[in-house]
Amino acid sequence: MSAPVRVSAVSFLNARPLVQGLEAARALFDVEFDLPSACAERLHAGEVDLGLIPSFEYLRGDYRLVPGMAIGSDGPILSVAIFTRVPMDGVRRLALDTSSRTSAALTRILCAKRWRIAPEFVPALPSLDDMLASADAALIIGDPALAIDPLPPGVEKVDLGLAWQELTGLPFVYAAWTGRPGVLGAAHVEALAAARDRGVAALDALALEAAAGDPVRAGTFASYLRHNLRYTFGLREQAGLERFHALAAEVGHASRALPLRFY
Repeated sequence: MSAPVRVSAVSFLNARPLVQGLEAARALFDVEFDLPSACAERLHAGEVDLGLIPSFEYLRGDYRLVPGMAIGSDGPILSVAIFTRVPMDGVRRLALDTSSRTSAALTRILCAKRWRIAPEFVPALPSLDDMLASADAALIIGDPALAIDPLPPGVEKVDLGLAWQELTGLPFVYAAWTGRPGVLGAAHVEALAAARDRGVAALDALALEAAAGDPVRAGTFASYLRHNLRYTFGLREQAGLERFHALAAEVGHASRALPLRFY
């Protein structure tokens, strides 16, 4: 019997519907949880076989994608946003959350193509107060972005899922199961699809668990999982990802786009 596939999965709430019960499939998978950027680095380094990695990271190796499932949005995402003290056309210095290269690349594309600005980009840890102490605006993603509610006085939240949809008319794919060629068989893909189906059927329970039993937060989280996120990877999502890769190359943030190849 072959060894389990080594898996690095995202620890954020938005990834939980894709990994529901996956840890129990020990004959197939050995699962650990990391930040999105760490998932990608572990895959690039050969420390894992498969990662739920930021979609930009697909361009950094010879990889294959798991068909049918991803983390995406088709409109507002809520958890990937720029928090700004000035109108976007006035942003001159923008602090970038280091948790995901996809969101950083999306920010650079939107600055160039939607807002027509060329700010100075500075990497930062996701602390809004610290970021805005030295920049006009801050990109924050994932659970830290959801936690900024209500907004501080004088700060506007710009949803990048909505901005992308307004720019392209397409969904955006933030992360997808990505691995080296040949590491997954049909049983692995079926198990990943079953985990996604279990997770999508248990959104309320996942939200309640993430909210530590707080019914108000649980309601907010459940709405986020159900209405802001998409866990499909169909033709429109593929078109959105191809457009993202092409624009990343066009603005100079990627050396080239690559065709999407699947297990």
